[in-house]
Formats: sequence, C-alpha cells, structure tokens
Amino acid sequence: MSVIRRAVDPSMRITTAEFVLGVANLRQLPKDGMKEVAFLGRSNVGKSSLINRLCSRKSLARTSTEPGKTRELNYYLVNKQFYFVDLPGYGYAKLPAQIRSSWGKLIEQYLKMRSQLAMVVQLVDARHEPTELDLMMVGWLDYYSIPFLIVLTKADKLPASKMPRYLGEARETFGRYAHCRGVVPFSSITGLGKSDVLQAVAQHICQDTTQKSGNPAA
Repeated sequence: MSVIRRAVDPSMRITTAEFVLGVANLRQLPKDGMKEVAFLGRSNVGKSSLINRLCSRKSLARTSTEPGKTRELNYYLVNKQFYFVDLPGYGYAKLPAQIRSSWGKLIEQYLKMRSQLAMVVQLVDARHEPTELDLMMVGWLDYYSIPFLIVLTKADKLPASKMPRYLGEARETFGRYAHCRGVVPFSSITGLGKSDVLQAVAQHICQDTTQKSGNPAA
C-alpha cells in the first residue's frame, strides 16, 4: 500500500482501527511504506488508554495496572492509511536489567532508523514533574530532529484551578526544544485534548518524512 499523499482534514475522525502486529525484532516491521505515529513514555503513563480514546475504542490497546507489560512495538492500522505504534514503556526498575536493556535498544533503533516515522507523541504524567528519563528522551528526540508532541496524561486528576500553572510550567520546560510541536493536557476519562492530539497527527502524517541517517529499518 502506498504512502498517504492526499490532504487530511485537520479535525480528522478515526473511523477504523485494528491491531495488526506485535514487533519484537526490527526485521518484522511493516514494509508497506505507510506513515507511523509512535507513542512513547514511561511505564504505566497511559499510552494504551490514550490510543483507545483517540480511536474511540475501549479495548483496542490492552491496558494494565502492571507496569512494563508492553514488551513489543504494537502496530495499529488507523483508517487503513497509517499506523499508531505503541512503544514499550521505559523506566520500570523491577524488570531484569537484561530485558530493560533489550527494550531500550529496540526503541532506540526504531526511532533512529525508521524513515516512515512522522512524529512521536511523548507522554508525561500531568500530576508530577517530568522525570529525568522523560527529559533525557525528549532531548534525544530533539537531537535527532524527530518532531514530537508532549501529551500531559491524567490531566483530569489535577484541580482545574491549578491547570493553567501546570500547563504554563510544562510549556516553559518543553518549549525550548526546537522539535517540540506543542504541549497538550489530556484525559482518557473525559476526552480532554483528544481533538488537539488528532489535529497534530493529521498535520504530520501528510508531511514528507524527514530522512534519517542510515538505512530505513524496513
């Protein structure tokens, strides 16, 4: 199937979404050339819940209270045009070091080499300061010129009176990165921020993918 070239409505509606593949080795990556939007964040930050809400599906991506459950790159075909890619969460210390290391290498190789990658949605828990790993990951994305959107998950758990201050601090923290495409508060419970995330996705999946150094992992 060819890469999307036609314009996408900025208020993009997701009408179909299905799980198609779990990737544990980069040789297994799809070879159809379609654009990909990757979801990245620490373990249990809400990646699966975000994907489910964006796709208006309750159990498309499996959620779990057990951190570190996602151990593959999970591919979801959206509108039969592009992929959402749920990446393994980082920062879960209770997993064996060898497993954490192998996941880290898988994520790094995918992000550096995947020419189909249109953007990354980087999730950060709205209730807490960004972790050291969050900031390291954002710095890494920026260094490799990968466009990314910051999504502050679990925003419904913040008092409404404090939201402007939290949001302002987050925009100040992440706004210094050249490839940051914005900061969006999000709630998988209320749907807050859903349209903003989808608009960002729509804007990027039709742009030409930035060529990365090396050969695509396809």
